[in-house]
Amino acid sequence: MSTHKTFRQGQILRLVADQRIANQEELRRRLASQQLRVTQATLSRDLQELRLIKTHAGYKLATALPEEPAPLHPLARALGEFLLDIRPAENLLVLKTPPSGAQPLAAAVDGAKFTEIAGTIAGDDTVLIITPNKKSRESLERKIAALVK
Repeated sequence: MSTHKTFRQGQILRLVADQRIANQEELRRRLASQQLRVTQATLSRDLQELRLIKTHAGYKLATALPEEPAPLHPLARALGEFLLDIRPAENLLVLKTPPSGAQPLAAAVDGAKFTEIAGTIAGDDTVLIITPNKKSRESLERKIAALVK
């Protein structure tokens, strides 16, 4: 973080602690009176990074943010969107998708970096996952099935 940004964010914290500031425009004007010129976008980022929230009494430090659902794992999202069927075959796992679904699903599988995978090949509607042996394929199949649920 640059010293200018650190200083600016320190001034924001000081201003909101010392007085009621109703909105970003008022905060921007107060900073400008201290020769700190910022854009609305920069100010929004600063407020978010500082975890300041707007309340009826002005900006305050967020003590506890509301619980948000955990973000979906990228592979779980891709499986939910593209996977139609899983077909095991010895040390191979075949994932069936709708037309044009294999490439994005294969990219998500590769991005997950499972140690069981020796390689993947994607066609139009099929992803072929190659594992070293049947035991690795079974382990991978369980992991994928858990993400689908």
